[in-house]
Amino acid sequence: MLLIPLGDTAGKLMTSSGIAPFFVAWTRYLIGLVVLLPFAMHKDAVRLLSNWRIWLRSSIQVVTITTILTALQTEPIANVFAAFFLGPTVSYILSVTLLKEQASAMRIILLAIGLGGVMLVVKPGFGMTTGLAWAAFSGCCYGMFLTASRWVSPLGKPVHLLITQLFIGALLLTPLGLLNLPPITPTLSGLVVWSAIASMLGNLLLVFAYARAGASVLAPFVYVQLVGATAYGWLVFDNWPDGLSALGLVVIFVSGFATLFLRKSKPRTL
Repeated sequence: MLLIPLGDTAGKLMTSSGIAPFFVAWTRYLIGLVVLLPFAMHKDAVRLLSNWRIWLRSSIQVVTITTILTALQTEPIANVFAAFFLGPTVSYILSVTLLKEQASAMRIILLAIGLGGVMLVVKPGFGMTTGLAWAAFSGCCYGMFLTASRWVSPLGKPVHLLITQLFIGALLLTPLGLLNLPPITPTLSGLVVWSAIASMLGNLLLVFAYARAGASVLAPFVYVQLVGATAYGWLVFDNWPDGLSALGLVVIFVSGFATLFLRKSKPRTL
């Protein structure tokens, strides 16, 4: 979860300088595919490509990545990730309703508090920008992707699931990536590699995690991204959230962190 905002930090450096989000997303998938392919080339990975659920999950992630990169063009990275944290709530609802995972009253309360923190940052109706709207939409897509990751985890090994994810993403984005191809410079090349490798490693670990635990249990762990996003925003862009946004970030993190301890005691179920 610390690797994912690290990759998006490089993405923001590119998109905020005028590089198209489609190009950044495409190269992220393509480089990740090239790096991982020698370790994951297997008939089982090819077999997975015939399953429509694999294509649906990967398509959701393509939308998630392109929309968060669009948000990063104009918004501070910490604020983008705060709006992005609609994802855990969406993931929890879908995991309980579609995957029939056990619901916990206390977890629902804490997720609702976290959602309130998101609203403090996004400010719907009285200060919400287009960039934050894209981030919120990306967060909803991310929630669907998290649940879909649990949904497809029994279909194959984590590394094979990731290679299909990278292949499908690269395939779908190739036309848009080529149409938005910028002049290639050493600086741009370094940022592209940085973005792709950090994202690939983060998603590889995510696939391993969802193969071992329920989506509703793992959803709170995405809050760790807030720590990375805030730190990277300060170190790289000298951005610090305003007072209301900072309060929202604290609320989101504390509510998310608190859910990690719910597993230590038997939850009150609904």
